[in-house]
Amino acid sequence: MRKLLVLALVGFAAQLVDGSLGMAYGVTSSTLLLLVGIAPATASASVHLAEIGTTLASGASHWRFGNVDWRTVGRIALPGAVGAFLGATLLSGLSTEVAAPWMAGILLVLGIYLLIRFSRPMRTVRQAGPLRRRFLGPLGLVAGFVDATGGGGWGPVATPALLASGRLAPRKVVGSVDTSEFVVAVAASVGFFIGLGSAGFMLPVVAALLVGGVIAAPIAAWLVRVVPAQLLGAAVGGVIVLTNARTLMRAAEVGSNLRVAVYGLVVLGWVVAVAYALRALRRTRADAAVSEQERPLTAVDG
Repeated sequence: MRKLLVLALVGFAAQLVDGSLGMAYGVTSSTLLLLVGIAPATASASVHLAEIGTTLASGASHWRFGNVDWRTVGRIALPGAVGAFLGATLLSGLSTEVAAPWMAGILLVLGIYLLIRFSRPMRTVRQAGPLRRRFLGPLGLVAGFVDATGGGGWGPVATPALLASGRLAPRKVVGSVDTSEFVVAVAASVGFFIGLGSAGFMLPVVAALLVGGVIAAPIAAWLVRVVPAQLLGAAVGGVIVLTNARTLMRAAEVGSNLRVAVYGLVVLGWVVAVAYALRALRRTRADAAVSEQERPLTAVDG
């Protein structure tokens, strides 16, 4: 009973992070299951089955708070489902230890890019035009495949790519990624069921993760509207860098002393980036306040 309660709290925390940052539910939950000795395919299968419920609740909450761009959801969800189904089928019989470090390296670069980008003043005008299908289709396919084979990855792949495009507000990116993940979770679960059968799902674990995640979903959807985009982007970048640095060091079998040093440098860089983001946010708000004060004076003078 105590173990299930802990898993429910993990599901709550993972969904709180995922719903507000657009990533990390699968990564957090799968990591815990692997630590207690559950096989990778079974861990990923159980997490994705739980995500059917958590992503449905998260998507509904984001829709209620106006965080969803349905055009983006429609163009990324179906390719993501195809990638997730293929990934789940592959993981049911194969290991992804060789491919994981390469993908972690790509995500690490994206995370560093986001830390740099959001630590500087943000442009007030986004690029015009919707995200194109030729961009969203391949992105969804890759993100869905990585998500199923790695026990998580839909958010870490899709969120930074959409943020880097500059065509959606950060809260819209998070809401759209979380909403489309429901389709991805369903497709991955079907793939795992075909490859592993019903024995591949640990239902008590699924239930505990689901309860915690469903409770956290509306809180996270509200939080993403409250947290400023500048800080949200810096936080996303830090999560990506920290998570994938860990993956790369584990793959390279880096010693514990060096790991601690690297983690320290990553956290220090993360704190500095957030501090710069906070300073840039204050500067932007101060400029906006000055412009607002000058506007009525200009009207009177005219």
